[in-house]
Amino acid sequence: MNTAAVHRVLLLPGTVLPAAPAYGALIAALQARLGAAVQPVAKDLEVYAGTTPPADYSLDKEVAGVVRAARELHWDTFHLVGYSGGGASALAVAARHPELLESLALLEPAWAGNWEWSPAHRALWKQYAHLDGLPPDEFMARFVRLGVRPGVTAGLPVPGGEQPPWMALRPAGIRAFLATFSTYSLDRSALERFDRPVYFALGGLSNPDDYGEIADRLSGVFPRFRLEVFPGRHHFDPPHRAEPERVAASLAALWDEAMPRPLA
Repeated sequence: MNTAAVHRVLLLPGTVLPAAPAYGALIAALQARLGAAVQPVAKDLEVYAGTTPPADYSLDKEVAGVVRAARELHWDTFHLVGYSGGGASALAVAARHPELLESLALLEPAWAGNWEWSPAHRALWKQYAHLDGLPPDEFMARFVRLGVRPGVTAGLPVPGGEQPPWMALRPAGIRAFLATFSTYSLDRSALERFDRPVYFALGGLSNPDDYGEIADRLSGVFPRFRLEVFPGRHHFDPPHRAEPERVAASLAALWDEAMPRPLA
């Protein structure tokens, strides 16, 4: 494990915003709080490495991308933060390469394995499956509605008017994630053996049959699990963008917990 004072942190975004705008506010808050004691790197998802998702895309592509990024940075171990699709990818990294991680922070992962789903969660995922084949605008609108509590108004975190070029890639990227979620085998027993601290940020206005259930299930898997609820936030107005200082404080506490303690 890395015992240096500098916290090396890799941050994986969701399937909508690229890494830099997704984590700009949080990185600024971390640097304001920790200064030179934090080395944060926001990494884009592998699903968007080309003009279309790879034909054989799976979460293993994201795992390989994280391992490659760490090697390029010359990091033996690091803290991993993942939101939405990046959170699902972070879980796969924790299962495949726990030796690399000093801690794990999950910001509403989009998926967390296919075990012990409630009837409500299964019904929700049937609705996600029905998105396939819809025109891009309708696909994205329905995708957003499924992520929040009924009655909550939400939209994508992109400005109105002309959309940035990367936005055209998002429906295909989201479909690729939904497809791999249906077939990927996330090793629950490996996660049960993960002995580093795990933090989960949950928006109180997010769909409880989705992200709330995921938080509840993972609380029974990870031995060192801490949940923090942000009552006024939801999946498309997430805490790390809306309340970055609070999330930065929580991450700093997580990383402090992960530091090796001297023997008495």
